[in-house]
Amino acid sequence: MFLWISVAYMTQGVDMNKQLVTKDNSLIGASYSLGVVEQRLIFLAIIEAREQKTLIEAGGLLRIYAQSYAKQFNVEKHTSYEAMKRAVEGLYEAGFAYSKLDERTGKIGHYKSRWVDKIGYIDDLGCVELVFASDVIPLITRLEARYTEYELRQVVGLQSEYAIRLYELIIQWRSVGKTNPISLVELREKLGLVDEYKRIEAFKRRVLDIAVKQINEHTDITVEYEQHKQGRVITGFTFKFKVKVKSKKALNGESDKTDIPSSLKMTPKQRISFASQLSQMGELSSYAKQGEDYKEFSTRIETELLDESRQAFYIPYLKKLGFQPS
Repeated sequence: MFLWISVAYMTQGVDMNKQLVTKDNSLIGASYSLGVVEQRLIFLAIIEAREQKTLIEAGGLLRIYAQSYAKQFNVEKHTSYEAMKRAVEGLYEAGFAYSKLDERTGKIGHYKSRWVDKIGYIDDLGCVELVFASDVIPLITRLEARYTEYELRQVVGLQSEYAIRLYELIIQWRSVGKTNPISLVELREKLGLVDEYKRIEAFKRRVLDIAVKQINEHTDITVEYEQHKQGRVITGFTFKFKVKVKSKKALNGESDKTDIPSSLKMTPKQRISFASQLSQMGELSSYAKQGEDYKEFSTRIETELLDESRQAFYIPYLKKLGFQPS
């Protein structure tokens, strides 16, 4: 049962340049399929939910106006409302699958949830109302170190639902400028592709290449990908990206370069110890593989700490644990 709050919160009149989409990394790395309008509604609702954290945790009702949607995404108000209404049904039926560390047991849990518990629209007000599902609320409000944050304006120009998802998947590696290798199977799952574009040529042409092109044209990064093969068969990808020069100057004085040593110098004992600690960090829980328990995850991290191509990813987390790379 939900506590319905009679006051609805508006997303109108807020400077888009200051609006941040913030998600737990478990949600960033989740598997789901949402259309562009559905994702945009989620973005606006997340921003409002973060601002109304206390009331949202009590089951608060969020109201998103067509006027706000039109302003944020540079479309006509009437067109916005019709698109929002069409998205209501899809968003009500939509769900996602995600993995998260159970802090009590140290095990990786694998879960499924819906996005919303209730959603509808009011024609006379030109708005959509929704209540986030209980599983979603902590993934957008109760955030500590394990989250990814980006400006809403970075995804405004993305017209492909896959471009939006790929941008999110890539940008969580902002500190290193390169993702870990991701298998084709896993990438398809995260993009919500079950039966579509099964042939790799169609997947690249209709999904991946379009997404990369839009990201390069409309966001703050430029990205390229490397294919991984077994024989002649493409089995996965690694994405490399750089922050555009103009965007770097806006990052509050942050350096354009990531200071990462070429290799980590660890004793075997240190490697085992840090691998164990890393496997228990909440912000890394979404990187555990399906069916992988705590010990298996720790063993895999230990192996990856020996691989210079993987070490850069772990450095920010190692520093949190007190390790100082030489």
